[in-house]
Amino acid sequence: MEIDEQHIAEQTVRALVQRSHLGPKDLALTTDHRRPTPGPGEYLIRVGAAGVNFADVMQTHGTYGGGPQAPYVAGFEAAGEIVGVGPDVDSPLQLGTHVVGTGPGAFAQYMTMPAAGVLTVPSGWSDTEALGLVLNWATALAALKTLGEIKAGEVALVQAAAGGVGQAAVRLARHYGARVIATASPTKHDTVKALGADEVLDSRRPDLAQEIIRLTGGVDLVLESVGRATFKTSLSVTKPFTGRIVVFGAASGDATLTTRDLVFTHQVQVKGLHIGALAVAAPSLYQALLVELEALIAHGVYPPGTPQVHPLAEGAKVLEQLAAGQTRGKLVLDPWR
Repeated sequence: MEIDEQHIAEQTVRALVQRSHLGPKDLALTTDHRRPTPGPGEYLIRVGAAGVNFADVMQTHGTYGGGPQAPYVAGFEAAGEIVGVGPDVDSPLQLGTHVVGTGPGAFAQYMTMPAAGVLTVPSGWSDTEALGLVLNWATALAALKTLGEIKAGEVALVQAAAGGVGQAAVRLARHYGARVIATASPTKHDTVKALGADEVLDSRRPDLAQEIIRLTGGVDLVLESVGRATFKTSLSVTKPFTGRIVVFGAASGDATLTTRDLVFTHQVQVKGLHIGALAVAAPSLYQALLVELEALIAHGVYPPGTPQVHPLAEGAKVLEQLAAGQTRGKLVLDPWR
């Protein structure tokens, strides 16, 4: 096992521990958590920045499929410096390389990360600027292109467009030549409009479906991450037979869809997306997606991120605000503050 000697003395670390499945209120800061050791196929990462995602909120309630059981160190997305390499890592990156990826226990000063899933932080970018690459932007690209098959001239509806994935999706949909209809709460409309959305609508207006139909005549692709609160609208505005709905979240709770709905009421294509599952089940598709992301970065379509950074101790409050829909864009915790 290769370890950066400079970091060996740091045997205990600051971390946010979820103590129950009662929500973010039971997320507690500890200063004496033992620094993890990289296992086979893993890197030890000195975390520079940890990404906050709605999946973290779901995990605090124990409702995220395959999520950890409390107590656990929270978080699963981070960027940072490789300071240790476990056994059986094929062609390991050098110590000191900055990478972005996913793994358990990201809300801490140190974490382990599967080596096979990391990407190097783009040249000239900070750890903070790189967060979102393997989750938000990869999910948005997969929803739009890999599964959504968006084409120039089509109409895309992006639900929850002010969030991390939503903002990336608006940028990408415009880049690929789609007309973008976005939904967000009124206080976030300026943010979404600035990204290039053609229309931004109040996600809670009672006549949302009718207004989307009035503006578009029906949409070709819906990116659906809200669930119960918007799914009925997403179904009703999608063009029959040729229209696609890509579902990658359920922030407001689960929605229901029956075979009868699909046969007699909403004859649309519904596709499920979990970016981690895509990487495992269809690695060739995932690798092609990463190659396209690198090209988007090189051509300036995907700029360095500008997330809101909070001290690690504010993690519980940040998750509560995210759960209440009071945030916009990418959210980051700094474990060294």
